[in-house]
Amino acid sequence: MRGYTNSSELRMYAAFALILLPTAALCYKGQLSLGTIGSVPLMIILFAMLAGSVIEIPFAKIRSKKPEQLCKYAPILEDIYSVPIVKELNIGKKRVFDTTLTINLGGAVIPALAVVYLLLTQPNNTALEIMLIVILAVALLTEMMGGVGTLINEYIGIIAFPFALIIAPDNAASVTFIAGVGGILIGDIISIATFNKERTGSAFISIGGAGCFKSIYVTTIIASLISYFVA
Repeated sequence: MRGYTNSSELRMYAAFALILLPTAALCYKGQLSLGTIGSVPLMIILFAMLAGSVIEIPFAKIRSKKPEQLCKYAPILEDIYSVPIVKELNIGKKRVFDTTLTINLGGAVIPALAVVYLLLTQPNNTALEIMLIVILAVALLTEMMGGVGTLINEYIGIIAFPFALIIAPDNAASVTFIAGVGGILIGDIISIATFNKERTGSAFISIGGAGCFKSIYVTTIIASLISYFVA
C-alpha cells in the first residue's frame, strides 16, 4: 500500500483471494447482490477493491511529530503492518514528519462510490441511522499509531449487521454495506482530522489504506454473503 510488501501483507492478500474465489463463483451464478448493485458489478467491485488497495492517491500535506520511541519499535511495527517505517524515519526533519495524506483507491474511493451509488438509486434512511452508530464506534475505538496511521478493528463494520437485521431485515445486505463501509470511512476521516499532531505522526496517513483496508474489505465481503441468506 506504501510501496512495501512483506510476508504479513502477502498472507493477507492470500487469505482475501481464497475468500474471494467462492464469493466470485456465487456472483457468477447470480446469487449475490447489494441492493441495486447486481452480481456481476459486485464481483467487479470486489476484485477492483483488492487490486486497487496498492494504489494511494495523495491529496494534502501536514506536519506531525516523530514519536521518540518509534525508532526502537519501528522494525516490529513494520513487520506487523507492512509499512516501511524504518525508511520513512530517515526522510525529512529529525523530529517531525512531512506527512502526506492519501486516499486509498481500493479501500476508500471504490467502496465510497458504491455507497453513494446505492444511496442515490435506493435511498435508505435506516442505513444512514445505523451508519451514525458505526461512525461513533470507529471514532471512539480508532487508534493513531506512530509511523503507521489509523488502526481500525478489522471486524468493526459488522456492528451494522445486527441492527440491519432488526430494523431492515429485507434489505440487510445493502444496509450492512452502506452503514458499515460508510461508517468506517467517515469515522476514519474524523480520526485523521482530529488526532494530536504534536504527540504522534506518520510519514503517510491513508484513508482506507494501512490499518483500515482490512475492515473495509471484510465488511464488504460479509455484506455480500449476507445477501445469499437474507432475501
